[in-house]
Amino acid sequence: MNGSKVLSLGHYQPLRSLSNAVIERRLDTSDEWITRRVGIRSRRIAEVNETVSYMASRAAEEALKGSGIPRSDIDLVVVASCTAIERSPNVAARVAGELNLSAPAVIDVNTACSGFSHALAIADHSVRAGAAANALVVGADKLSGVVDWTDRSTAVLVGDGAGASVIGQSDTPGIGPVLWGSDPQKGKAIRIEGTPPVFAQDGHTVYRWAVTELPKLASAVCELAGVAPSELGAVVFHQANLRIIEKVAEGLGAVNAVISTDIVESGNTSAASIPIALSKLVGQNRVPSGTPILLFGFGGGLAYSGQVIRCP
Repeated sequence: MNGSKVLSLGHYQPLRSLSNAVIERRLDTSDEWITRRVGIRSRRIAEVNETVSYMASRAAEEALKGSGIPRSDIDLVVVASCTAIERSPNVAARVAGELNLSAPAVIDVNTACSGFSHALAIADHSVRAGAAANALVVGADKLSGVVDWTDRSTAVLVGDGAGASVIGQSDTPGIGPVLWGSDPQKGKAIRIEGTPPVFAQDGHTVYRWAVTELPKLASAVCELAGVAPSELGAVVFHQANLRIIEKVAEGLGAVNAVISTDIVESGNTSAASIPIALSKLVGQNRVPSGTPILLFGFGGGLAYSGQVIRCP
């Protein structure tokens, strides 16, 4: 085989929705300020029993149903998360157990908000190398469990959920080359640390880095894939801030693309944001099959990762 491709997608979000109207009654903020600054109007918040592995398993189950691949043929599970409490078994192993998979390799990836794109690249490389034939790739996070709900600068941002994809072999590569890297000098701009761990960020540093560097990085991903930005059918950036998404999309020149703005209703779900948004776009038939889609994640550790895929 010459490559791999995305066969199917799925996602899971908690039922509980937390609107800006509720938040403004708890904190010194307002719906107008939140919407203007980050574009979020509501977010989904997990219940206690909706753990990272639970949400990951539900999203993965949906992706498997649409893939046409028997569970016994999944030989690799890669889960991206930065909020899993359990250290061992890791989330990938828990997902494999929950879904009754046969004997897959199980790998967790923690590059925070860029995790899904990293995990997708690992799966693609594994299939290309012959180490796997079919892979399950999941992004899942529960940021509500690590946020300081008295801090208005971060509490308004976070949401919970999971998104998943099934990757299979392909004669024609459907997942393009990955561009990944980091800016270690700005690595502390976004962090989850301490005991207990708490999410914090320097929003101004992240915003300046994103609007300056992301258009160049996103263009480089398109060049690696041999796709002009004007040929893109959709662009799915990490859903961190609507102002960043709109500004970077404009700088990229993806004039014919659907630009995902799932942040408006889901908030920032870290590693889950790209697969949730992608699953919704495809599920709503907003992107024709075979159309090139740019994925690009960035965040904690100032790690970034992106590739162009073909719409399943």
